[in-house]
Order: sequence, then structure tokens, then C-alpha cells
Amino acid sequence: MRIPPELRCLVHAESLSLHGDFANSNEVEHAVALVCPSGCQVPVVRGIARFVASDDYAAAFGWQWKRFARSQLDSYTGTTISRDRLTRCLGGSLEEAVRGKTVLEAGCGAGRFTEILLDAGARVVATDLSSAVEANYANCASGRDYFVCQADVRELPIAPRSFDVVLCLGVIQHTPDPEETIAALAGYVKPRGLLAIDHYSSRYPATWSRRAIRSMLLRLPPERAHHVALGITRTLLPVHRALWQRRRGFGRLRRYLSRLSPVVDYYDAYPELGPGLLAEWALLDTHDTLTDQYKHFRDPNRIRATLIALGLSNVEVCVGGNGVEARARGATEEAGRDERDMSPALTHASEQA
Repeated sequence: MRIPPELRCLVHAESLSLHGDFANSNEVEHAVALVCPSGCQVPVVRGIARFVASDDYAAAFGWQWKRFARSQLDSYTGTTISRDRLTRCLGGSLEEAVRGKTVLEAGCGAGRFTEILLDAGARVVATDLSSAVEANYANCASGRDYFVCQADVRELPIAPRSFDVVLCLGVIQHTPDPEETIAALAGYVKPRGLLAIDHYSSRYPATWSRRAIRSMLLRLPPERAHHVALGITRTLLPVHRALWQRRRGFGRLRRYLSRLSPVVDYYDAYPELGPGLLAEWALLDTHDTLTDQYKHFRDPNRIRATLIALGLSNVEVCVGGNGVEARARGATEEAGRDERDMSPALTHASEQA
């Protein structure tokens, strides 16, 4: 990996260069740190620049994405599930949206979308707060025009308004303040560039069992919580599978089970995955929904209000996927100068959420 031109020191907003005994290499993996002209150093650990000292609130995601590093990659599943979702969120034409363009993927996880963006011809800067960056690197580092680093989505080491496309899927609802996160993302988009995001809606199936078990697991030591979440899934998944396989006459029981069980299953949604991958996805996403530190919900009108308050244009918001999917075009220079006038509206949108 080489340092992308958009990368900046978090303190001085200066460009970064390699530091260390790496001969004539220009590869980040051979450096011990990235440095700015003013002397700040960003450690490079296992080939990845680390702009944060820890996973913070995203530690559970780092654990799960390293354990299930390939489970949701289309290249592993042999499906187009991730590609179809990404294409829809970008507006219906993947190649047209990203080929030859600079893409910032905030909250990249293990790389289910990263690999598709690279294959479609984008130059990708991928970031994640968690150690999932290690799984992303393992899965995607062979691609050209690729860079990954560990950093906080709310304060990325990125020059303002520098990306053609900013993508953030499956992430915003898990940050401390969704409106703050969306505002930060909007600041990385070039004028007239594309911002594509999604968010849990108020219709997300946060059943009483999931709420109760999540509350319990968040009080446990993390390692124990991980294993309890997986154990619950392994115990209950055979019941889900049995009722799905005997679908005739068992529809009502399956509906009752979906309301009572904390397990996330995809037997109806993605039967093409087959039994093994359906089990992997159930383990992964049940762990995801039971161990996240933050889980926010927003309706389409609130997402729309936030995007408009930030001065973005061509705002499109719809119900789909994880709940709410939205696209907008980056603010023009004139709109950027007016952002201070927009801040009361943004604050109101946040307070009403």
C-alpha cells in the first residue's frame, strides 16, 4: 500500500510520509510509522497505520470480523448479495458510480464492499475504528489503488472535501451520535460528489429477547460475551433450520419463533447461501446485534432533515436494506460557507431523534 494523497495528520492537517528502516520501498507495510513535517508519528502495526490507540466502542466488531473474515464476501459465498446491496445504495450503476473515482469507505469491516469497489475500478481508502482493518487488509491488500487504516469515522485523517464518493454502510447506527457521524462524512465529500449511507430504522426487529440478552452481555467481560452470543446461536439455530426445512404448515410457528428468538437467521432471505453459510451468517449477525455498544434508530424523515441541514443536494432517502438508505450530493463551496447557518437545524434534527 502507498500513502494516498488525501491522507493528513490529525493534529496539523499536513501530508504524511513513511518513517523507518525500509530501504527504498514506498510501501506503508515496510514502515514503522507515518510522520508529518511537524513531527507527529502514527504507528504502523502489522502493516496498517493506526490513528487510534484502541478499538474503543467498536471492539466487538473487530472481534467478529476477524473471526468471520470472509463470511460475507461475494468472492467467498459465490453470490452477489453484497454487490447487489452496494449497487442499490450507490443509485443503480456500480461501475458508473465508482470506476476511475476516489472512494472513501468509512467502516470497512472485513471488506465485503471493499473488494467490489476495487474490482469495479475505484481507488479505495478504507477505514475502520476496529481491528477489523486487519481482516480487510488480508482480504483486499492484493488490489491496486488500495489503502486501509484504523481511524475514527468522526475524525478521519483525511483532507476535507477530497473524495468523489463517500460510502458508509452498516455503521452509523453503531456510533455514539449518528448526526455527528453523518456531518463528519459529509465533510469528506467533494462538491457535487456522492455520499451514500444507511441506518437502522425504527422498524428494526429489536425484539424483547434481543434487548434483554444484549443488556446482559454488555455487562459481561467482552471475551465471555462473545462466546455466550455464539453459544446462544448454536443452541437455537437448529430449531430455526428445522422449521424452515418443514415450511409447509409451519409458517405460524416460524413467525412466533422470529418474535421470541434472539437469533438472526436468513433462511427465507438468502436460501441460496446453503446450510453452512446460513449458519455462519446467523452466528455473525446474532453476535453483531447482541454485542454492539450503540444501537440507534432513525426514520427516513430524520435522515433527510440531517442531510438537508448539512447543505447537501439531490437528497434521496428510501426504506430498504437495513432500514433507511440515503444518497446525496456534496455541498458546493457556497453551501459550505453557509454551514454555520445550518447548524441550528442540524442540532434540532439531532435533538428530535
